[in-house]
Amino acid sequence: MKEVIALNAGKEIMEIYNSEDFGVEMKGDDSPLTKADKNANEVIVSGLENLQTSFPIISEENKEIAYHDRKGFENYWLVDPLDGTKEFIKRNGEFTVNIALVQNGTPILGVVYAPDLDELYWGIKNLGAYIVDKDGIVKKLKAQSFKKTDPELRIVCSRSHLNERTANFMSAFDRPEKVATGSSLKFLIMAKGQAHIYPRLAPTMEWDTGAAQIILEESGGSVINVENDSPLNYNKESLVNPHFIAYANLHE
Repeated sequence: MKEVIALNAGKEIMEIYNSEDFGVEMKGDDSPLTKADKNANEVIVSGLENLQTSFPIISEENKEIAYHDRKGFENYWLVDPLDGTKEFIKRNGEFTVNIALVQNGTPILGVVYAPDLDELYWGIKNLGAYIVDKDGIVKKLKAQSFKKTDPELRIVCSRSHLNERTANFMSAFDRPEKVATGSSLKFLIMAKGQAHIYPRLAPTMEWDTGAAQIILEESGGSVINVENDSPLNYNKESLVNPHFIAYANLHE
């Protein structure tokens, strides 16, 4: 059912994507907001509210829930209705719908749909991660095994947010290949076995990462908080993520 909700949101997004008017506005943090963000959010929130579960919803496009109200959430939905709005506006296809179920601060289910690519991804804790491609073929995802000392590692970076610290991190590797892409596709490239490391040494929000994190983890990868070397966790007082490094199947 969560997959259907993501697909329906994707249809709303593509209707705007294929139109002449994105209805772009700027939010208080100077990030863009489009009609596609709003319409997809309505579809997802309505769909989740109609499920038999009655879990609360934290979404990028909903009014933020105060920490004293949400700190006791045992289970909740974490939603980014259109991850990669800048890429959407650029019309490069690198945007996704992200829906995660978080339990006690840990993502346990994730659904990511890439509407322009028509690729649907999902992962469930202890049950693996999968993709349905545009031809309707279901494949299990398996992250690639590697060591940090391997040459020519493929390092994923943001198309819109590459900073000096990330560039310096990449320079420590032996002839790394830079793979630039937008949205949560950065995690999914690794889950598919097509890249090795994604350093995010710049701010992100929890809804940017939750769904893709569990998909990558279930493919054999990991997403590590650089401050404490532990997996990225959720429903913190601030919904801003610490800097992190995501790995495919790393062997020390």
